[in-house]
This record gives sequence, structure tokens and C-alpha cells, in this order.
Amino acid sequence: MTVKSLVWFALGIAGGFIAAHLVNKDPRGQELFAQLDARIGEFTDRMSDAYHAQETRLSDMIDDAKGLAASTADHTTAAVSHAADAMGDAAAAAKKTLSS
Repeated sequence: MTVKSLVWFALGIAGGFIAAHLVNKDPRGQELFAQLDARIGEFTDRMSDAYHAQETRLSDMIDDAKGLAASTADHTTAAVSHAADAMGDAAAAAKKTLSS
């Protein structure tokens, strides 16, 4: 069953090439292929533009996320530093109170 399907597939491809060759010999066929080529070119241009727009959008989102992560890390580091300073001050005050 598989070999039979492959043979029909190959015959279909060959038939398509032969038909395209015969149509391309006629000026109307050449015009048809030129229109088809223009439409395919327009479609691929639109797809390319959409792809690049989406790529830019995702890149901007990633950059924003990186900036937010860096900002959060900076704030966390500052908060930990302030907490450590406060604990050190409290420990010094407790020592001073106990010494007196």
C-alpha cells in the first residue's frame, strides 16, 4: 500500500511540473504565474513584517523584565543592608545598656 501511494505521489509531482511547463509556454500562462508570484511575494513580505514586529515586541518585553529584575535585586540588597545596620545598632545599644 505504501509503495503504491509513493508512486501516485511521484506521478502527481511529475504531472504538476509538466502542466506548469506547458502553461508557462503560453503568454497568458506567464501572466498567471507573474500574478501568482506577486501574490506569494506580498504574502511572504507581510509574514516577514509580522514576524519582525513580534520579535521586537518580545525583545522589548524581555528587556523590561530584565530591568525589573535588576531593580528588584537592587532594592532587596538595599533593604537587607538597612536591616543589617539596624540589627547592628540594636546590638550595640543592648551591649551599652548591659554594660552600664
